[in-house]
Amino acid sequence: MRSRSNSGVRLDYYQRIVHRLILAHQEPVTGLFPASNVNSHAWIRDNVYCILAVWGLSMAYKKIADQDEDRAKCYELEQSCVKLMRGLLMAMMNQKDKVEKFKMTQSPYDSLHAKYSSKNGLPVVGDGEWGHLQIDAVSLYLLILAQMTASGLQIVFSLDEVSFIQNLVFYIESAYSIPDYGIWERGDKTNHGEPELNASSIGMAKAALEAMNELDLFGARGGPASVIHVLADEAHKCQAVLQSMLPRESNSKELDSGLLCVIGFPAFAVDDAQLIHNTKDAILSRLQGKYGCKRFLRDGYRTPKEDPSRLYYERWELRMFENIECEWPLFFCYLILFHAFQNDKRSVQEYADRLEKIMVRSEDGTLLVPESYAVPQDLVGFEYQKPGSQLREVVGRCPFLWGQSLFILGRLLQEGFLAVGELDPLNRRLGAQKKPDVVVQVVIIAEDNEIRDKLAEHDLHVQTIAEVAPIEVQPARVLSHLYTYLGRNRKLGLSGRKSRDVGILSTSKLYSLKDRIFAFTPQFADLSRFYIASDNELMIDILKGEINFLKSAWDLLGRPLVTLVLKRIHLDQDKIPLAMIQTMRKLKSGYINGTRVMLGSLKDFLNTSAITDLSFLGSTEDGYPDRLHPDVQTYLDEHLLRSFSNRSTMNLRGGQLRPRTLRRRMSCKGAIKKTRSINVDSDNLGMEGPSPLTERRLSSVVPPPWLQANKQSHVSVFATTPEEGPSTPSLLLGNELVIRENIYPVDPHGQNRSAIDRRSEFVRQQEITVPKILIQRHRAETNFADTEVEELIAMLRETENLEEQGDILQYLVDTQGLDFNTGMLEEGRVVTVRDLLKGLYEKACQQKLWGLVRHTAGMLGKRVEDLAKAVTDLLVRQKQVTVGMPPNNEHTITAPLPEGELRQLIHDAYGDDESTAMLTQELMVYLAMFIRTEPQLFHEMLRLRVGLIIQVMAKELSRTLNCDGEAASEHLLNLSPFEMKNLLYHILSGKEFAVSSVARGNLSIVSCKSSRVSKKSQIGLGDPEGEDALIATIDDRQGQWLRRRRLDGALNRVPRDFYSRVWTVLEKCQGLAIEGRVLQQSLTQEMTPGELKFALEVETALNQIPQPEYRQLVVEALMVLTLVTEHNMVPTLGGIIYVEHLVHKANQLFLEDQRKVQGDATLCCAKIKDGKEQQQAASGMLLCGGAAYICQHLYDSAPSGSFGTMTYMSRAVALVLDCVPKHGEMECAIS
Repeated sequence: MRSRSNSGVRLDYYQRIVHRLILAHQEPVTGLFPASNVNSHAWIRDNVYCILAVWGLSMAYKKIADQDEDRAKCYELEQSCVKLMRGLLMAMMNQKDKVEKFKMTQSPYDSLHAKYSSKNGLPVVGDGEWGHLQIDAVSLYLLILAQMTASGLQIVFSLDEVSFIQNLVFYIESAYSIPDYGIWERGDKTNHGEPELNASSIGMAKAALEAMNELDLFGARGGPASVIHVLADEAHKCQAVLQSMLPRESNSKELDSGLLCVIGFPAFAVDDAQLIHNTKDAILSRLQGKYGCKRFLRDGYRTPKEDPSRLYYERWELRMFENIECEWPLFFCYLILFHAFQNDKRSVQEYADRLEKIMVRSEDGTLLVPESYAVPQDLVGFEYQKPGSQLREVVGRCPFLWGQSLFILGRLLQEGFLAVGELDPLNRRLGAQKKPDVVVQVVIIAEDNEIRDKLAEHDLHVQTIAEVAPIEVQPARVLSHLYTYLGRNRKLGLSGRKSRDVGILSTSKLYSLKDRIFAFTPQFADLSRFYIASDNELMIDILKGEINFLKSAWDLLGRPLVTLVLKRIHLDQDKIPLAMIQTMRKLKSGYINGTRVMLGSLKDFLNTSAITDLSFLGSTEDGYPDRLHPDVQTYLDEHLLRSFSNRSTMNLRGGQLRPRTLRRRMSCKGAIKKTRSINVDSDNLGMEGPSPLTERRLSSVVPPPWLQANKQSHVSVFATTPEEGPSTPSLLLGNELVIRENIYPVDPHGQNRSAIDRRSEFVRQQEITVPKILIQRHRAETNFADTEVEELIAMLRETENLEEQGDILQYLVDTQGLDFNTGMLEEGRVVTVRDLLKGLYEKACQQKLWGLVRHTAGMLGKRVEDLAKAVTDLLVRQKQVTVGMPPNNEHTITAPLPEGELRQLIHDAYGDDESTAMLTQELMVYLAMFIRTEPQLFHEMLRLRVGLIIQVMAKELSRTLNCDGEAASEHLLNLSPFEMKNLLYHILSGKEFAVSSVARGNLSIVSCKSSRVSKKSQIGLGDPEGEDALIATIDDRQGQWLRRRRLDGALNRVPRDFYSRVWTVLEKCQGLAIEGRVLQQSLTQEMTPGELKFALEVETALNQIPQPEYRQLVVEALMVLTLVTEHNMVPTLGGIIYVEHLVHKANQLFLEDQRKVQGDATLCCAKIKDGKEQQQAASGMLLCGGAAYICQHLYDSAPSGSFGTMTYMSRAVALVLDCVPKHGEMECAIS
């Protein structure tokens, strides 16, 4: 026999070690590894990591297999891997019912178990007795299964197993929104059993989803039936959330060494090289020690201070684990692999040397990796004084197989037996390299020849739906229905994909089904979804956003393809809207918003697009894989007929003439108006939310709205028609008319009377007859006879004015309910009030009367399709959302909720105010769009308070339009969805904007760079020239700091590192009191400075302050306190600090200075007090209208400068706090 080469001898040495340390423990029946000699439980995660060394060694043998015995060794090692992976697969398949249930509930009790018996693969602890929900473990299994299959191992044997694994993909695909117990099985670090979102789980799931996509589980021998499909959007959502979290691990763990497996081997889940670098540096600087890395800060596991008799920790105990956490050599193994994949030989050597120093030698000289190192009991005191100085001792298992296995892999790489590419056959490690620019292909298709010809007039040549045949164009909902057939399996009782969502990445591919090819239009273009889809400008805006998103997110083969169908519904007065033409021209030019695009026809793009095979729609289970599943066949046949036909809407028009039953019409005037709750004028910007018993719910006499002169809490948003004008009719003939000239739809039958005639006639009528109305809730005791209802319905038929119809219907809903039979018939069916409302809603959408649209949508209980998804998008990026009007009605949403519950919560928060409830849903969708495309807008914001944002939007409109709060909230609710999104954007980004008026009374929001508006945007306002312009400029500069504070306060925006700096202040005093809430010093015992939970505590205290600008001054006062602590001026700040006291003191100092220099404030707060003045202050109103008794002029001072707020705050701190020396020189540097 030939003598073996050196490399062969060395490999045999490793084979002996692997056999003795790892394979010797493998259970012969199940193939699983028990945790230790005394514990027979087998953890999924540990088992997968243990087998990696065996897999690596088998590939090393494969390369030098020059002798039969080497080939045999290689095969034997490979089969050990297959045995283990199948053992885990069997254990999980025994729990297939859980996988099915979890898709619906996502409850920790329905999750797959984290560990099984190594003897028989059965469960070893109950569902509720262990933190089983560990998405990273299942994801790791799928990832390694994919890598092993790609390296040539055959692990999956049957199509039933394939469908089980397809369902495991569904199990992990929502990882970005499922709180779990994570890699250390503890959830929240106090270990009270609360799961939380963990970055390490999300990263592992993202890696598994990408690795599994389009993978054939039968390897080279498989066919279409054994391929796994992943919706690319799900993996991308995981990536987006992961990027927003790193380097944070979760709410309670601000950093975790477990992230090393996400940024490096095995997951390689991060595409951004800078982020990988930052995360690794954060871990090394804060968690690395001589003996490895700590798992996370204040980790009490196995430390001498831990009480071993109980599983959980008290919150206040966590502080005592600081600096004595155990250090784990395992992470040095990860770092060796991390640097080996980066080809950084120096770092590999450095960590290999460090690891060797801390490994334990067994009797025969083998190097073993221990589980962890702890500080011995008697040295704890010294370690506290000087962290990292004491010798530590081994605690836990030795060898620790998870670490040992990674150590052996590292050695095989270092000695050249393996190349990095062999451990990563799917090339995941290349994810962070720069990719070429994506070219987005766009196809526009006309619904019919007429629209095609209209486009041709603008030199835009497109095909119709009929002309693109044989390619079939379908809406996205068809694709989402087809995907529900994926992974169905009768034998296993698995039902396929649950989530109905298909994102832009999935609709940007072509799909082949036997000999048919499908193209799908994007989900946002699906008109049946929600009213914002009928705003063309918004749809174009979303399209630009999606094209931009594709540029950064697309990573499949081929180019993305966006297919859009231009339909009749998109036409505006039978013309193609200008905005659409302009956008198409831009697309034709080849660039839009910095993204390269190509406009063309479908057949041109067939060869360059990604094409996915929908073969899973075959009847494989019935033995006819080539035939379509019968259900799919019928669905497609039905759908092809229906997909693009339009529904007719109800017609309310009756006779030609209007009867003059004005008295009766009065009885429901203003019905909609009564439901309003936006309050802009009141002193504190808290909306007085409607009490549970608002007028319209009471069975009592209510005067009509035009008599309620002083009702401030109900702001009319529908005062667009004269009947419901402001409190006194005479006002109507003044300036009001001018504004609302064009809102009134012209009556086609009464052309001879102008709108103004009709208005003044109404005004006269109003002066004569102002009847009192009796609104009754219960029909039983109603005073209206049925004839009245009939008259109302007759009026309904006769009136052309949609606003009026809205009032009548609102009244009918209040008195009779939605399902009241109106006595009309349409095609033999009974027509209910609900049907009439639907008709009105659709007409209002067509005529773009947005205020009415929002209100009717609310009455019909419509909801934004993507509401739950939008809220989830915000929550998973660590933003909490509150709805309702502060301070009394705010509800905080901290965890994803199902659609129905969310809607209920929002409607409860706003009482009867349907329009604002609708607006809230709409704004949440826009916030989610922004956080997806421009996450930087949300930096340093923890909670998004939608109610407060609505108020600030109204306040900004009233400031810009120079109108009162009532008119402003009305304008706000009548903004088109596109303008609403635009206004929200300006408020989030703090950009100045101007409002210009466009046809039909709609407002348009325009950015302006300087305080002088550029000429272009002044569409309807006329040019302010000469003196006016000058006044405008001066006026605008005044009020800008107040505006900025108001915006920042409403958006809860704080300076960088604000919360962690407040933590240092809290450490030096006994507590901080804000608006009656005290932040106790003990919080520093429970939480680390960078912990999200601490930030939320501070945030909650600040949110007690109803006025945004006042809240912002409190934040500034806290910043001054942080400067005092950071410059170590004083050893301690003493007792509880009342932060507001500082602000009021600063205000006093400011007013004293103002009196000295005769500043602006001498006109209001700094006046010399006389009796009348005193009384004024006592009644709670400042002359200048400043919130919380602070002068408006202080709010409007810049932070810096000799009269700046920071200067006064610093002086206030010096005066109020006893600890700051009153005399003598002090260094005072305020940055």
